[in-house]
Amino acid sequence: MFRRSRPLEQGLTRTRQSFFGRITGLLTGTGQVTDDLWTELEGLLIQADVGVSTTVGLVEKVRARAAREKIGDFAGVKQALQEGMLELLQGVALSPSPVYPLPSASHPLPASLYVILVVGVNGVGKTTSIAKLANLYRQAGLDTVIAAADTFRAAAIEQLQVWGERVGATVIAHQPGADPGAVVFDALQSCLARKVRVLIIDTAGRLHTKYNLMEELKKVKRVIAKQVPGAPHEVILVIDATTGQNALAQARQFTQAVEVSGIFLAKLDGTAKGGMAFAIARELGIPIRYVGTGEAADDVAEFDPQEFVRALFT
Repeated sequence: MFRRSRPLEQGLTRTRQSFFGRITGLLTGTGQVTDDLWTELEGLLIQADVGVSTTVGLVEKVRARAAREKIGDFAGVKQALQEGMLELLQGVALSPSPVYPLPSASHPLPASLYVILVVGVNGVGKTTSIAKLANLYRQAGLDTVIAAADTFRAAAIEQLQVWGERVGATVIAHQPGADPGAVVFDALQSCLARKVRVLIIDTAGRLHTKYNLMEELKKVKRVIAKQVPGAPHEVILVIDATTGQNALAQARQFTQAVEVSGIFLAKLDGTAKGGMAFAIARELGIPIRYVGTGEAADDVAEFDPQEFVRALFT
């Protein structure tokens, strides 16, 4: 099992103390459940980056339940809201998926190499997120290698090498400007020869050359599939929580090019608008697998929908 070294609740401190704190205040005490209450709740959810369409759907559902069950007190509305939020997240998290991000008794790693492809635009915290994933697998006692296939940005290679030394993961890299497919091929061959258990592959994220980038990602996937049938076993999209709704547009471009199986929500501790997790679930239909809760290698938590909703209101 992976070790949670920093609780999700701590990473949500800013979010909990800002907009969701105001929602808690709104739904605390006694008073009448009026149209004004629903309007104010809707406004706070939108400000918390839950997203307009997600907010409207959520509030309508909670309001309909309140009418149906004759909920007339704030505590009842708060409970219905929390349950509605949890349902949003669990609906995606529990959807059938061929992937299994965490080794467990029910979902063991493949007998051969387990390959994770990590995608996302530059600047979202992709390099740090990869290091955190490598650290998780290393803590689980699994040999882990990182492939530096973002050859466009020299700094990305250097950063991965620094992080690799910190977390004890080997980094396989070529010179800046090298063919990403060649880097991935070499990394796969090395891992297979050494019987390494986990390979995490970094990729470029320059959206200003969208077509070339997406074609490059497709090529990398083909290289992986030829060497390891059924791989990549997981395609993780890193999203910067501090960019809010703008991140969803970027995410859609990646999901159109590669079959994204999970989200790593980075920099969650740096935003007061952690509500975008609900927009991700509803609008992208992709489960959040991990959240970044700080800058250190072990500042990461597995995403637990129930714990997430609870932490927003605690």
